[in-house]
Amino acid sequence: MRKLITFNMMSLDGFFEGPGGELDWHHVDGEFNEFALEQIGTADTLLFGRKTYELMAGYWPTPEAATDDPAVASIMNSYPKIVFSETLDKADWNNTRLVKEPVAEAVTRLKQQPGKDMLLLGSAFLSSTLMQHRLIDEFRVMINPVVLGKGNPLFLPAQDKLELQLLKVKVFNSGNVLLFYQPVRK
Repeated sequence: MRKLITFNMMSLDGFFEGPGGELDWHHVDGEFNEFALEQIGTADTLLFGRKTYELMAGYWPTPEAATDDPAVASIMNSYPKIVFSETLDKADWNNTRLVKEPVAEAVTRLKQQPGKDMLLLGSAFLSSTLMQHRLIDEFRVMINPVVLGKGNPLFLPAQDKLELQLLKVKVFNSGNVLLFYQPVRK
């Protein structure tokens, strides 16, 4: 069975974005980009919620992305992508499928299909839904060395308790710390 892995950037005080949706505090450099390529290489499908999809689709197909990070841009533009949204009418980014059916049912079916892991990038609200249904197999949380003071929390307050087991830690020269966790199955 395929694994569903989430990857999120988070401030030290637990926010995935600033109060106005700002992401300019992410520490991204060459070492991060090497990790991004390695991480994407373990998957064959990318999953997004609507908001993250719109951000990614607005950047990766651009000439700027192709110039700044051609290797990641090539992968992001060619990989199969699934966006979960009840409000989008279409998903035009290359190789993207729009899913409007209940998320838990769709992801359960996807996990049963053959293939590599699936990678859920960002998409905190979608992650929250999948956490409630215990469908996430691994959490990768990259803590950036910044305190935002306010913003949108990565883990939503209504979330049920979920115990995690630390698998490994990777420290980046930028000060980012990547934590790999898996849910404790009882």
